[in-house]
Amino acid sequence: MLCSGAARDAFAKVAPRIGTAVSGCVYLCSMDSNPRIGLIGSGSWATAIAKILLTNISELHWWVRREETRDHLLQFGRNPHYIQSIEFDTQKLSVSTDMQSVVDACDILIVAIPSGYLDATVQEHAPKRLKNKIIISAIKGMVVEYNSIPARYFHKEFGVPYERIGLIAGPCHAEEVAREKLSYLTVACPDLSIAQIVADAMATRYIRVRISEDVVGAELAAVLKNIYAIGAGIATGLGYGDNFLSVLISNASQEMKRFLAAVHEHDRDVKESAYLGDLLVTAYSPHSRNRTLGMMIGKGYSVKGAIMEMNMVAEGFNGSNGTFHLNQKFTVDMPIADSVYRILHERMSPVIEMRLLTEQLA
Repeated sequence: MLCSGAARDAFAKVAPRIGTAVSGCVYLCSMDSNPRIGLIGSGSWATAIAKILLTNISELHWWVRREETRDHLLQFGRNPHYIQSIEFDTQKLSVSTDMQSVVDACDILIVAIPSGYLDATVQEHAPKRLKNKIIISAIKGMVVEYNSIPARYFHKEFGVPYERIGLIAGPCHAEEVAREKLSYLTVACPDLSIAQIVADAMATRYIRVRISEDVVGAELAAVLKNIYAIGAGIATGLGYGDNFLSVLISNASQEMKRFLAAVHEHDRDVKESAYLGDLLVTAYSPHSRNRTLGMMIGKGYSVKGAIMEMNMVAEGFNGSNGTFHLNQKFTVDMPIADSVYRILHERMSPVIEMRLLTEQLA
């Protein structure tokens, strides 16, 4: 069942003040109808989200870039490029390469496009009327062209009110979702009734979901954890051991706490899974692309060579640049993030930067 009674009651109270633009959510909470949820993106995380959603909803409107991906999904029920072990019921899929058709068909849009490609993709396909939708970001990075978190991007570029912008966060690798390993997510939105609707849509026997109001903090934490994972990977590639890594990540969590407090004051506990949990899994997991990128650099690859060799998106590369420039305004002491930035974007020596960093950690 998608919506709990408490969620429907909460939504009924808030619907008048958020206007007719979310009238589709009344339909969403109807016990006789399927929710109108759209998914934008076709990478590994998008594919995992599709698997989660289709546990609870009867139809998923899904935008993919390539016609071959659409055709393969509809014919064989599998994404030909990502996590092919996940098999979908094709009767529940409405897959299209026309983004506007997906936008028009849905009230809630979950966007899972890598941050480095977000603006170019959305502008190319020019979806209209986004401001009348609920946008849930599943992006863990900065929008490169604006050095901006996705929430601010959707608000500034498309006029989507902040109260209708949410985020899916938490320590949850797509590969483990495919194997139905127990995982935990946080759905954040200033309007908790919207967060609850999305949380209900994503709760399964192997996915536990909580809700939060801290969209900005959770988005920034998702950016930072990728940067710190690159740092952890660099240290590992250089031969530093677990003892040093534990100190590195402990200090990274304190950096995260300082930065979030400076940028967006909120009553948050950074030890919760959406913050510290996501940091830990990204820094230590072999599934982590950002850790892998860092390890390759630590082992001697150039930054460009490592990125080309991976053939996957490591969000921390752009995130480190965006965070560094954002921090010019707030001047928070961030020695780890700054070291990663210098290695990635100023061609500083990983050996020297990590050696200097060891003198700054406590």
